[in-house]
Amino acid sequence: MADPFRFLTRFNLTVLLGRQAKNARELLGGIREVPGSSIYYHTHRFIQQHHYLSPEPPNDFAFWATNALSRDALGEALASVDTVQFHKIEGLRESFVTILESFLLDANGRGGDCQEGEEFHFMSCRTFILPTRHVAKDLREFRTILRNVGVSSLYYHIFEAGLRFDKAGNDFSHWFEAIGEKDLARAVSRLDPYTMTLEGLRTKIIDQVSRHVPD
Repeated sequence: MADPFRFLTRFNLTVLLGRQAKNARELLGGIREVPGSSIYYHTHRFIQQHHYLSPEPPNDFAFWATNALSRDALGEALASVDTVQFHKIEGLRESFVTILESFLLDANGRGGDCQEGEEFHFMSCRTFILPTRHVAKDLREFRTILRNVGVSSLYYHIFEAGLRFDKAGNDFSHWFEAIGEKDLARAVSRLDPYTMTLEGLRTKIIDQVSRHVPD
């Protein structure tokens, strides 16, 4: 029999890496060399900070290229990176590297500098994982807890435990699979968490679980 599901939560400490970029070439160099936690931070920050709003704005790289460098085409290309397709940070990093290399090749290496004071500052985050008092032994208990657990816990089990730690899928689906709920595991794994708010995602998962809870 599978172990009960133990809900964890997390909080992040933002770290300034001391590296900045004033043009596309320096942005490329930074993306190549900063730790994976920085790539994660600059592509997921909005989802973490604005969980009640629609997570549709571009990643930080795209926003800066458009607004600080005034390179709309580059910004659109960087914004087009579909984060949900990547299960590992290195794949996500390479996607940005490819776009910037292509841009610099077309521009003959001349990207143009931003104005002083508008440099891109590479950030990262240190994540602390903490246990909660919530433990679910079956789907009914899982549904009850998920209705009330904090969004930081939901975020951790969907995003942190997947992309950041190079583990395909999410914790919920892994547990559903372990307890024999394979259809539920597939249904939840097919949800696109990047196209809805965290509260909307919570509702979707609860709806899926409710279809498999015995009367």
